[in-house]
Amino acid sequence: MTEPTAFGWLGVQTWTEFWWVVFGLGGQLLFTARFLVQWLASERERRSVVPVAFWYLSIAGGLVLLAYAIYRRDPVFILGQSMGVFIYLRNLVLIHAERRRAPE
Repeated sequence: MTEPTAFGWLGVQTWTEFWWVVFGLGGQLLFTARFLVQWLASERERRSVVPVAFWYLSIAGGLVLLAYAIYRRDPVFILGQSMGVFIYLRNLVLIHAERRRAPE
């Protein structure tokens, strides 16, 4: 039986690898969406802003890409994504702490 041409194009040999690549591409789309959110928010404000959604999309995309990197056993990719997720989470903690301290 001949495998689908997507296997060759994606450089995979099994359905498991195929679905991991699809999962990884989904993470990359989440990561890309954060830049679109930031760009649109900045255009709306007519100044550079980083909306909270940027950080949530960063965490979601980072976690998906981290899982993909672990599956691929890529230490460079694992280190990069794990550090990023920590930084994104820390930014959300700081944002929410500031909102709690702000007077109503």
